[in-house]
Amino acid sequence: MTDQEMLNVIRETVCTFVAIDPQKITGDTNIRTDLGMNSLELVNLAVAIEDAFDAEIPDREVTGIETVDDVIRIIKEYQE
Repeated sequence: MTDQEMLNVIRETVCTFVAIDPQKITGDTNIRTDLGMNSLELVNLAVAIEDAFDAEIPDREVTGIETVDDVIRIIKEYQE
């Protein structure tokens, strides 16, 4: 799966949690400041992303997520 394909899946997943135009989500989009997600929402997003990509993301990685590019990097690292 290419980074662009991963970004598209992440966009769809994020939009189930936040009302935003998916095309406004880029690799540089900050999960907390740009999307306004709090820690609990970020954990729920991580679970949804794990399901979407069949990946097991350690909790320590979830707390370090800042941008969508971070999510892509983590998925590549932990995808099964």
